[in-house]
Amino acid sequence: MAQQTQAPVRPNVRVVLFGLMIAMMLAMLDNMIVSTALPRIVGEFGGLNHFTWVVTAYVLGTTVSTPIWGKLGDLYGRKAVFLTAVVIFLLGSALCGMAGSVIFGGPDDGMVQLIAFRAVQGLGAGGLMVGVMAIIGDLVPPRERGRYQGMIAGIMAIAMVAGPLVGGFITDHLSWRWAFYVNLPLGGVALVLLIATMHLPKYRTEHRIDWLGAALLSVGITAIVLITTWGGNEYAWASPQILGLAGLAVAALVTFGFVERRAAEPILPLGLFANRNFALISVIGFLLGFAMFGAMNFLPLYQQTVQGASATNSGLLLLPLMFGMLVVSLVVGRAITRTGRYRIYPIVGGAVMAVGLGLLSLLDVGTSKIESSLYMIVLGVGMGFLMQTSMLIAQNSVEQKDLGAASGAATFFRSIGGSFGISLFGAIFANRLAGSAAGGAFGGGGEGSAGMNIEQLKELPAQARELVLGGLADAISHVFLWAVLFAVVVPVLAWFIREIPLRTSNEVPSTPEEQAETALARTPSA
Repeated sequence: MAQQTQAPVRPNVRVVLFGLMIAMMLAMLDNMIVSTALPRIVGEFGGLNHFTWVVTAYVLGTTVSTPIWGKLGDLYGRKAVFLTAVVIFLLGSALCGMAGSVIFGGPDDGMVQLIAFRAVQGLGAGGLMVGVMAIIGDLVPPRERGRYQGMIAGIMAIAMVAGPLVGGFITDHLSWRWAFYVNLPLGGVALVLLIATMHLPKYRTEHRIDWLGAALLSVGITAIVLITTWGGNEYAWASPQILGLAGLAVAALVTFGFVERRAAEPILPLGLFANRNFALISVIGFLLGFAMFGAMNFLPLYQQTVQGASATNSGLLLLPLMFGMLVVSLVVGRAITRTGRYRIYPIVGGAVMAVGLGLLSLLDVGTSKIESSLYMIVLGVGMGFLMQTSMLIAQNSVEQKDLGAASGAATFFRSIGGSFGISLFGAIFANRLAGSAAGGAFGGGGEGSAGMNIEQLKELPAQARELVLGGLADAISHVFLWAVLFAVVVPVLAWFIREIPLRTSNEVPSTPEEQAETALARTPSA
């Protein structure tokens, strides 16, 4: 068991926070920037049938590594582990930018190289996202975390909108390689700043890495991500490939559960889930990722096809969503710091998010940009209530020694939820589209929708174009309607969260109530 041997040094938290925000921005921005550059990459390398792996490899690397990074931070100290993640991310960015260049033998294997290097970049990104949240947990006590985590949630909101804008600018005015090279100077600034200013508590720990547990978890997560990526697209849901992956995922995760119960330092301490708040907020995080990331992928599609916006302008049209999320995140963070109360926010946030998704299910060809902007503000407000409070509740449910594992688990469940959401809503969209005029125009099914040419829409006769746009709008609104069914579960679960007083320091809880609650989350002793 870890023992704290040095009192935490309280540096200028705002200076450290600036470096952490740069790191978080890099991890959040990267995937969105690269998505904009993908058409140019495919144009140079070919490999259209493999281009989705440029995104999938990054998501896979991030998801697999997130809980492992969190536990390594608990064991070895978060500063060294976080800086290592930054270096791996920057190395992966540099390699991605050089993929298919003369340094690696030319463009013949460029797509394969890029996919491999994106996996390396994703491994580093997993450490960035969980590390930022865990480091804030080390620097400030739970009572003060709301304010700072609200700022981080605001950065995530900005990244959602800035990504397509920056990606569009880079793609139009520079080489696609700068979608990766842009990370290097920003990451270098964050690295130097954090090395110089970040001072965290040091721990003395018996380092016994649960390598078997890490391997089993990685295999299980990889199988799940592949199922959500390939299911209904590359292979039918009932195909031997998907069923085999499902069997592999179940076998790996069940075995992982048995291994973790006996491990001295489990990668994901199962005892955490005995804590009611932690278990509830993990499910809420999954549903948040499911509804939010799954449904939000369809907003730019609606804006670029039905509303006729350009790729860059569709990013600007997402500003109302960002504004609602940013403002509420900051206000809620300060309110939690001032009052110490937090239970009401996920209840309200889940309800408002469900209303926002319900409003977006009303989108059709006649919806004006002002109306859709108002709907997005409502969704952004709901997300703003939820984003930082879910992480705060997860961290406040465990002891300081398990902070990294708890932060990693919270990030992991949100990421897995997003992966499932994207897959399921993609299948719903494709099925709805296949039976419409739009599905017929583009060949029907998921493959047709994946290969839509927006320019072709402009060349269609007016009557045919209206039919196609109507089919697209109907399929997209149908996705949001399904998202509501998952979002309404969030406030129901949040109602059962027990409001444990936020500690005013990072010391072990001293009151009987706090001790009783956190005792449930302690890992089994070796």
